[in-house]
Amino acid sequence: MSVRTERIEELLLRELSEIIRREFSVTEVGLLNINRVKVARDLQQALVFVGCIGSTGQKKKAAIQLEERRKDIQADLGRSVVLRFTPVLKFLIDESVEKGNRVLQILNELEETKPPADA
Repeated sequence: MSVRTERIEELLLRELSEIIRREFSVTEVGLLNINRVKVARDLQQALVFVGCIGSTGQKKKAAIQLEERRKDIQADLGRSVVLRFTPVLKFLIDESVEKGNRVLQILNELEETKPPADA
């Protein structure tokens, strides 16, 4: 991956985070966080990995609202970022943080139930 692509991904991540913070209500869709942005080589498309902390209903609502408002978000992004083309966004709900938290919880439970070592 080129340095330019990495810089564009970082720029899109910051701008999209700000747009989502401004446009989405925490009580409605939970806490949304942009975990990663992956831009295609031609910069025409971008995968946006979104973390969502909230109930299952809030996660579903977040996915639906992100897709419904995708064009508005792209338009806001196009106004705030100067690129030849504004990439077409595709939002994916990223469950990696929750899976990591679950693994840590299991490790903590195992540590608590572990018998004491004989000295």
